[in-house]
Amino acid sequence: MSLAEKAGLWNKDHEAVARDVERRIQADGITVVRLSFADQHGLLRGKTLVAPEAVAAMTAGVGFTTTMLLKDTAHRTVFPVWQAGGGFGMKELEGAADVMMLPDPSTFRVLPWAPHTGWMLCDIVFADGRPMPLSTRHLYRQTLSALADAGYDFCAGLEVEFHLFKLEKSRLGPTDAGQPGEAPDVSLLNQGYQYLTEQRYDAMDPILEILRANVADLGLPLRSIEVEFGPSQVEFTFRAGIGMEPADAMILFRSAAKQVAARHGYHATFMCRPKLANVMSSGWHLHQSLKDRKSGINAFADPQQPLSAVGKHYMAGLLINAQAATAFSTPTLNGYKRYRPFSLAPDRAIWGRDNRGVMVRVLGGPGDASTHLENRVGEPAANPYLYMASQIVCGLDGLKRKADPGPSADTPYEAKATLLPRTLDEALDALRANTVLRSGLGDFFIDYYLKLKQAEIDRFNLEVTDWEQREYFSTF
Repeated sequence: MSLAEKAGLWNKDHEAVARDVERRIQADGITVVRLSFADQHGLLRGKTLVAPEAVAAMTAGVGFTTTMLLKDTAHRTVFPVWQAGGGFGMKELEGAADVMMLPDPSTFRVLPWAPHTGWMLCDIVFADGRPMPLSTRHLYRQTLSALADAGYDFCAGLEVEFHLFKLEKSRLGPTDAGQPGEAPDVSLLNQGYQYLTEQRYDAMDPILEILRANVADLGLPLRSIEVEFGPSQVEFTFRAGIGMEPADAMILFRSAAKQVAARHGYHATFMCRPKLANVMSSGWHLHQSLKDRKSGINAFADPQQPLSAVGKHYMAGLLINAQAATAFSTPTLNGYKRYRPFSLAPDRAIWGRDNRGVMVRVLGGPGDASTHLENRVGEPAANPYLYMASQIVCGLDGLKRKADPGPSADTPYEAKATLLPRTLDEALDALRANTVLRSGLGDFFIDYYLKLKQAEIDRFNLEVTDWEQREYFSTF
């Protein structure tokens, strides 16, 4: 029995898609295929196989070391894998043992910037076919299943801000290496602040058109490209998709944007607030609604009200659990530099109709079939599987409780409401105490995630910052 069969993935439809991928590999002259999986941070890792081996891997899988799932954002292994239980009470983690990548043939693409190269996104399973519990794609699939049991499908659209810079110096000298290595030197592509002006857009058109063409060739559902408020800051938006589709799209888009930009002498970063003079913070606004599985209609739409009862309960769940869920929507220390009052970013758990200062913005109205919620809390570096999974878990909690979101906030930076965490430490404390996300994602994963992110914080706290040097070096 093949690994795909052991994993319960091999059926007639899956087999037909795999055969089609094999034909495309041969017809298009593909020489290598990148098999990639999304790690705990939403970064793509994997292996590149020559074409015949990649075809075989669709049923047999490919092994890789479990330490890939145990690393912080500096690629340092956080857990003591040589101890019994791999430092986390899990026999399969001991000794940096292998788990398996199992390609999902429905994700196959030819990379337009490397046309000899195919690409497939993989699920992570054990050798006996069991899903790996630290796989964030698997966790998201579980929350989608729980939502389906409640009678709904998750619909999400992406609105992603990021920065594009001209690459001046890569810093690839031997002394620049490290965990992490030295950041590159960059320069601006525009001076910013002329928000949505055509002149600013045209100045960035050479690289924006290259990105657009590659994103389109990947088949991603791109809607719009905009010049944002800050210097060298842009925004890409994508049409809404169902279930796994928008999360997979975000994973591929971020990786593609960075690769394509680098090949043309630019640097794309999804870091929330780069340490460069005058730049602005970037956010990832997640547009979301639920589709009723029986009727196929938008469960948030109402003929008489701006938002249906289902939508209100779901939104209440997002607000009630907002502090803890921030650990997934804003998983970096840097992301909390964005939560500033009067900055078009939220700083408290409130909602409003078409108000860009609130956390959850209600868009649409009575009789509008496209009525949905826009959660403005996230940063573009978030793992999309965890960001979306946390939204579903919190929303389901609101539905089960028939929770009330309270009144809308017309003055978002003055409203009396629960403040969002100001640091990653605060977000992790809220997550530790939150029973809803523990129940929805499981104790094992929550404890793993807390340990992983705490190691990142501890390492940061050992660094001497520029602020400390300025504040104390001459004063004392």
